Amino acid sequence: MMMETVISRSLRLMFAGGAAFVLAQPAIAQQAADAPIQRVEITGSAIKRIDAETAVPVTVVKMADLKKEGITTVEQVLANLSVSQSTQGTSQVVGSGTGGASFADMRGIGANKTLILLNGRRLANNAFDSSAPDLNMIPFAALERVEVLRDGASSLYGSDAVGGVINFITKKDWQGGTATVGVDSPRKDGGTGRNANLGYGFGDLEQDRYNIFAMVDHQGQNAIGGTQRDYNKRYAGGLSASTSPANYYQADASGNPAGPGCSSSPNLIPGSNGACQMTTSSFVNYVPKSERTTGLIRGTFKLTDNHELGVEYLTTQSKVQSAIAPVPYGGLYINRNRPDGTPNPYYPGNGGVPNSIALDPNFMDIGGSITPGVQPGFVHARWRDLPNGSRADENINRQERLVVSLKGVVAGWDYETALSYNMNKVKENLYGYSDGGIISQGVRDGVINVFGDQSAAGTALLNSAALSGNIMNARGLSKGADVKFSREVGDWFNTTHQAGLAVGAQYEHQEFRSAANTPFAEKVIASTGIDPLTLNEGSRSVSAFYSELNVPLLKNLDLTAAFRYDKYSDFGHTTNPKFSFVYRPLTSLLMRGSYSKGFRAPSLYEINAANSYTNAANTMDDPINCPGGNPIPGKSAAANCGQQFQVLNGGNQHLNPERSKTGTVGLVWEPVNNLSLSADYWSIRLTQQINNLQDNDVLSDPVTFAPYYHRNPSGDLAVDGSQCPNPITCGYLDLRTQNLGDMNTNGVDLSAAYKLRTKDYGLFNFSYSGTWVHKYEYQNFVGDTMRNRLGEYSGDAVVFRWQNTVNVNWSEGKFGAGLSAHYKSGYIDQDPTNHVASYTTFDGYGSWEAIKGLTLTAGVRNLFDRDPPLSYQTTAFQAGYDPRYTDPTGRTLYLRATYNF
Repeated sequence: MMMETVISRSLRLMFAGGAAFVLAQPAIAQQAADAPIQRVEITGSAIKRIDAETAVPVTVVKMADLKKEGITTVEQVLANLSVSQSTQGTSQVVGSGTGGASFADMRGIGANKTLILLNGRRLANNAFDSSAPDLNMIPFAALERVEVLRDGASSLYGSDAVGGVINFITKKDWQGGTATVGVDSPRKDGGTGRNANLGYGFGDLEQDRYNIFAMVDHQGQNAIGGTQRDYNKRYAGGLSASTSPANYYQADASGNPAGPGCSSSPNLIPGSNGACQMTTSSFVNYVPKSERTTGLIRGTFKLTDNHELGVEYLTTQSKVQSAIAPVPYGGLYINRNRPDGTPNPYYPGNGGVPNSIALDPNFMDIGGSITPGVQPGFVHARWRDLPNGSRADENINRQERLVVSLKGVVAGWDYETALSYNMNKVKENLYGYSDGGIISQGVRDGVINVFGDQSAAGTALLNSAALSGNIMNARGLSKGADVKFSREVGDWFNTTHQAGLAVGAQYEHQEFRSAANTPFAEKVIASTGIDPLTLNEGSRSVSAFYSELNVPLLKNLDLTAAFRYDKYSDFGHTTNPKFSFVYRPLTSLLMRGSYSKGFRAPSLYEINAANSYTNAANTMDDPINCPGGNPIPGKSAAANCGQQFQVLNGGNQHLNPERSKTGTVGLVWEPVNNLSLSADYWSIRLTQQINNLQDNDVLSDPVTFAPYYHRNPSGDLAVDGSQCPNPITCGYLDLRTQNLGDMNTNGVDLSAAYKLRTKDYGLFNFSYSGTWVHKYEYQNFVGDTMRNRLGEYSGDAVVFRWQNTVNVNWSEGKFGAGLSAHYKSGYIDQDPTNHVASYTTFDGYGSWEAIKGLTLTAGVRNLFDRDPPLSYQTTAFQAGYDPRYTDPTGRTLYLRATYNF
């Protein structure tokens, strides 16, 4: 423990002092010194050149290094990048219906504003909302490197390239075979992982004039349940007023047979006004169970000395399963008598169930309306269906991609053209749900007991109500063609350096469809909030032309100008330029900078999503019927205070694209051999952000947002999905998609890298990468004040002021070892009385080439078993910490064996 404290303090001092240097070595430093001279293309530029150092900051990550560190998924790769501020990983599928997708988010400006490429071309977006590609669909085992462009690039790539571009590049011209097996074993229960991959390639491209290789990769991880970590004991997290035994209400009075102490039943704590609250976090997966299988086959054929044909096919299937608390029912009614006139034994005070509140035998107020089958004197109940067990969610995500390309040289121009097909399908299945109609009728008829043990008839009825089935299906499809040409066009200013020109054109047709399984969705609407009639579909065509010109004005000064014109069949066209420079005042010093405009096109979902009703994200009071948490006369607390009201979501055919202005300026300095230091200042301004109004904004200001309130004839907002769209009972907030406010953020990327070769002790590599954010402010709506998210939980997320990684690696002969440290700064929590502590973890590994071709690797992630810091966030279902930014797995031993043949 003392060792952990000393090391942690030392690193924190170094981090806080801001060791001064940007995210990674420049791309040119990644090339071997003895590599043959050839023109290459780096992410962020369409011009092939001998000098790979461009005006834009690019980080190159070698997958061989990351695999030694025990990384097995692309999601983990992104977690190690200091520029990444991702807020949706695989674990957010728990209770949120994300389809198990994991997204990249550079700079924290939104996953839909980071462009993801595979071998330089787009992947299909996740079909559920068509916003961004799922990182789980990328073939991790087949990757050779990742190039991260830390700058806007709409002038080259079009939509989404606002925060940056991440280009995943697979192996090429690969011969021989490789096989890897591995296991990840956490010290604590749950979360065991296993992985295996097999690849083989044959054919020498130069001699045989072809190369074909294939790779199959399988990964799996067991779930971590809510009882396998003690984070939920830090506080009563995941509180719900739907309990077992049930809370019951009449007018403003409330009670529970377990109240007021609420300690006689598990998972209950005292609530307000005699009711109880249930802590649901024990039922929630901290990490969902997941399995992924990826297959990639790539063939390259040399047609002539100057022309190559390439064929690449990718197929991936991901299955993610999660569990949450049993189905809650918030709109149950218990009659005093059964339909045959006999007393209902499950009515409070009728003998079988103790009663602690005064009940009115003539009570009939149900929000101003009468529900069929409800008798005078009823009580309203909120219950959780524990007899049918926890709810489970299964998401099956399938990706297919085919690219046929042709590249070469013609008339002095390097050219490349391709046809591409991308498809993504997502299927969501539910287990452990129950038929709300059967449950509601059974409670009204006095057959189901929501306060205790069931009779034989009650058990039989509950069993008959149990439901499992398919709830949602989505499919996204894109088909495209592209062509680009690049060449040197002369030494215009006698600098001994050639100017370079690139031109290109693209065409893409996009389709999207997401639909609910109506018969099943109708039965579970009360607990899912999914509109049974949900049908979102649309299509569009996109055509584009772009050009880039690099001109050396002096021997040490290059200027680059680029622009791109995009035309969309649904919203119109946009033109985006970029200007940049590279200046080398000294051989060891490079200065660079850029300015660009960019855009993000509204997604097909944002434009075409059908109107649908669902539960609000936040639990709040109706500002008119329950101001300050106190219901006005004639209105009940149960229907107006502390509720998730119904909201109307849907697309908007009149959306405009989001606009951005991005700038960078930086330097790279190599003061001595093998030492590289760099710093890049970056700035992003966004306007016309596409989003939904937040329910808490609308409910906090009923005057400004009065047009967005649509109450039912009784003047109420609905609290249950079954009440909408019935015009008699449905009251809702209109939160359909629109163009909203602005966002500004800026900061500095820093890095240092040093390579030390020793005669007797081997090779040492030291590296530091960090991102310091100076400002992050945003608006929720047009005219809103600027809100701070930097180091402060705001809205539904936080942006970290500091993120840093330090690596030390050593190799000598057949042996290797490494140590890594990862740091995130602390922040003010969603509950501002709590300060979330900084989060530092250490990873270490050792490797040994046991025999020729066989390498064994053993390592430990989170060496000191650091628990995630306490957070009171309520955005994610997991309680006691924030699963978006920290890992609940704990100290994990991993073993890998790789055989190359």
